[in-house]
Amino acid sequence: MKILGIDPGYAILGWGVIEKTGNHFRAIDYGAVTTPKEMPMDQRLERLYDDLRQIIEEYGPDVASVEQLYFNNNAKTAINVGQARGVAVLACVKCRIEVAEYTPLQIKQALVGYGRAEKKQVQFMVKTMLNLPEIPKPDDTADALAAAICHGHSADTRGRLQRAGLR
Repeated sequence: MKILGIDPGYAILGWGVIEKTGNHFRAIDYGAVTTPKEMPMDQRLERLYDDLRQIIEEYGPDVASVEQLYFNNNAKTAINVGQARGVAVLACVKCRIEVAEYTPLQIKQALVGYGRAEKKQVQFMVKTMLNLPEIPKPDDTADALAAAICHGHSADTRGRLQRAGLR
């Protein structure tokens, strides 16, 4: 299974494509789409959409795993990140790939075994599980890879529940 992880943001959108075979994860590629702060918001969203579609077309993932928004005290930032997240989901849907969504708590639980884990612990697990020489930068990229790994773990559980008729 090929999984595209996405950490949505309008200044930096982290992405990572991994492959899961059995219990083994392998990083295919990862990076970040960035937009300059002086660029108008509509153009930023367009760049995110276009670049993400290009990534999807290049790597052909089977599914996308998108981090859900967490509460933010700054309403303007939360709205802008929400717009970027919507654009990311739309790009996936338009490319006909399933979208799974996970909270930061679920992602931390899947990688570290503890939902309140520190960011550095999650980043270390991304590096370790994908056998990378170093922690991916920027942080948004590591977060996207973590979302992809989370789906890789969750997909197994979902499949077992479906086969048992419980989902």
